[in-house]
Amino acid sequence: MSLTAQNGHVVKVHYTGKLTDGKVFDSSEGRDPLEFTLGKQQMIVGFEEGILGMAVGEEKVLEIPHSKGYGEVRQDLIAEFSKEQLPKDMEVNVGGKIGVTVANGQQIPAVIVEVKDESIIIDANHELAGKDLVFEVKLVDIQTPDESSKSPLLFD
Repeated sequence: MSLTAQNGHVVKVHYTGKLTDGKVFDSSEGRDPLEFTLGKQQMIVGFEEGILGMAVGEEKVLEIPHSKGYGEVRQDLIAEFSKEQLPKDMEVNVGGKIGVTVANGQQIPAVIVEVKDESIIIDANHELAGKDLVFEVKLVDIQTPDESSKSPLLFD
């Protein structure tokens, strides 16, 4: 019986991430495979769930609903700010990126979605929030916890 990917295993995966309309938003093509530990919540839930049970060399298409991806669009992460609160030399254009400091002092990225005469509206949701995703994946390596000191063999 061949080894299959389980929680606690370090896996390496080649992938292409697409929106449901086929638009590619990310890919490991031309790069090293993505490496992560299953069950450690390092990836979105639907991606981890899709990799569980796969064997080295196996290819699969994962259809991930937004609830198991980046979640719903949260209205509390969309806010309006007076332009007076911005640095005087800052360019404000729709689509521009801005860092926003939240209550705990953490800085989070946001996108300017609207520019008004006296204010801007920003959106701090993840750019893939509210979107269903499709990943084409190929599992290229599994390393079990007891193999952590061994050099894994890769399957390309």
